[in-house]
Amino acid sequence: MPGYVAYSPELETIREDEAETIEGLKEQFGQILDTTLADYGRGVRSVHAKGHAIARATLTIAADLPPELAQGLFAAPGRYDAVLRISTNPGDILDDAISVPRGLALKVLGVEGERLPGSEDDTTQDFVMANAPAFAAKTADQFLGNLKLLAKTTDKGEGAKKALSAALRGIEAGLEAVGLESTMLKTMGGAPQVHPLGTTYFSQTPYRFGDHVAKFQLRPVAPELLALREATIDTKGRRDAIREDTGAALAEHGGVWELRFQLCTDTDAMPIEDASVEWDEAASPYRTVALLEVAPQAGWGPDAEAIDEALSFAPWHGLAAHRPLGNINRARKDPYKSSADRRRRANGCPLHEPASLAALA
Repeated sequence: MPGYVAYSPELETIREDEAETIEGLKEQFGQILDTTLADYGRGVRSVHAKGHAIARATLTIAADLPPELAQGLFAAPGRYDAVLRISTNPGDILDDAISVPRGLALKVLGVEGERLPGSEDDTTQDFVMANAPAFAAKTADQFLGNLKLLAKTTDKGEGAKKALSAALRGIEAGLEAVGLESTMLKTMGGAPQVHPLGTTYFSQTPYRFGDHVAKFQLRPVAPELLALREATIDTKGRRDAIREDTGAALAEHGGVWELRFQLCTDTDAMPIEDASVEWDEAASPYRTVALLEVAPQAGWGPDAEAIDEALSFAPWHGLAAHRPLGNINRARKDPYKSSADRRRRANGCPLHEPASLAALA
């Protein structure tokens, strides 16, 4: 039995320039949103602007979890309504021929318990993920540097971006053929055109897990989803190909995923402050704590679009028992809130944390 690292506030190290970096991130998020507001006449997210699916779901927490996994939301068995959103990461709404990493955000409803600062009046728990096991930047200042590049290219030369994406996909495919890969190439447009329903999503950054520290993942387990693991999206002449293919699959068969957590056993090998390090699964495997089920339903449409506009997803929506850890997570707190508030003001539409699925109708 491995020794699990006990959660303590002392696990985090605040950098001297962190406050300055956070202000820089807020500025870049605002710049992206202002640019797209002028283009679209409405406020969209500064990152993960293009939604490809919104689905109602049920999260069932397993019974008889061992003590190290029976933590926070997962301390007791139960069933919760949830909302799942699939997206891609740029802050502008691009042609799907520009291939970038996929994102998946999960909002669990009706969650009771001590809350994180800023979400005291809510009863939701968000899990924010992407389809890579580690974050593209090591630290928040590198994250800011990457975001500045994205801000400069927001709404610029979509045709050129499509051509660059095709070239970068070829380079990335060549690297992967010899057992290598480049997170930066994928972020810039070289990500494989994987099917969003056949891929595994990761928190990338660490979180408190009750008495412990963990990362988490959402892994497809339904046969229909596993059949899509090697599938790619044909985007030729189809600006919204991801939305169309994902929606068709959800309408036909829905999906089932396992929510799994990887407990930290060594803060040197599994660092809290360096989000670019993939934690070794041989040292601590991901273990299942809950099942996420999506019944067959339309993945997109007027109702889904309205729901998408009304919601925001962020690591800091949730329980104190699942506090985000590390400088990337600390740096996302205020900029995400500032961006959501700015989007709300631009659209004159209140963003809200739903108390039930009925509130999404």
